[in-house]
Amino acid sequence: MNEADYKELKKGGMMRQKEAGLFSVRLHVVGGHLTTKQLRAIQEAADRFGRGTAHLTTRQGVEIPYVPTDSLAALKEFLSRFSVGVGVCGPTVRTVTACQGCRVCPSGAIDSPAFADAVDREFYGKPVPHKFKVGISGCANNCMKAEENDVGIKGFVQPRWSGDACTFCKICEAVCPTKAVRIPSGGGGVGAVDLSGCIGCGDCIEACPSGAMEEEGRGYQVFAGGKFGRIPSLGKKILGVLRTPEEVVAVIAAVVDFFRAHGKAKERFGDTLKRTGLPALETMIGERMVRNP
Repeated sequence: MNEADYKELKKGGMMRQKEAGLFSVRLHVVGGHLTTKQLRAIQEAADRFGRGTAHLTTRQGVEIPYVPTDSLAALKEFLSRFSVGVGVCGPTVRTVTACQGCRVCPSGAIDSPAFADAVDREFYGKPVPHKFKVGISGCANNCMKAEENDVGIKGFVQPRWSGDACTFCKICEAVCPTKAVRIPSGGGGVGAVDLSGCIGCGDCIEACPSGAMEEEGRGYQVFAGGKFGRIPSLGKKILGVLRTPEEVVAVIAAVVDFFRAHGKAKERFGDTLKRTGLPALETMIGERMVRNP
């Protein structure tokens, strides 16, 4: 097998191992979610085509190592019967990661798995100058480390203060992790939530005993340009709080197009932004949103 053949196999998630003639096969697992039926199929595939082991990756994926070259096609065909696809490598949009979101986690502000499915359907496997990762955290606890992704999403709970119901107990102020909430002493004054400092965790709403701190709505924060690897850097927040999944998908599409237009081969998106400047990206996204509100 020549080097070109190896590169094509790697693009399809079949990575050459150190031991000659063996491959580790990366599976397409969106948001870390698998049914028990799929898990059993992966077990059988690892037993039948590998050496009875599987590797759980740092991005919620599964890899089956020790697969001989002549078993790759059979492994892929077998898993397809159970709706388990083979992943991708190379300069593409990778599988989307996500936490369990509001359907399972008490802290969840958004339905992370459902949104991950939607984003993955739209962008997975599409070509870009270098690998491109999307991660979705359901709330401010940020379990999926939104800032470490090329595009990271974080769920946001918007608080609203009602002075009429407030007893001025200041519990909301005490629990606010960023001290964005300020309630005056003694009552009769004006309380405020400084949204520039609010991280949208919703702790003030949960803690309020009188119902004065209410939920105004939920949304999505977007971060761009993060990466880990050899030279890590954190992504930067772009735009304000977006209200709908459709808005976020449109922003991701604009980011991908920006990367294609300005990125260089083997250059991560964060490094592209260091060359172009973040305002250039925000300007492009703003222009698109104006044209397509």
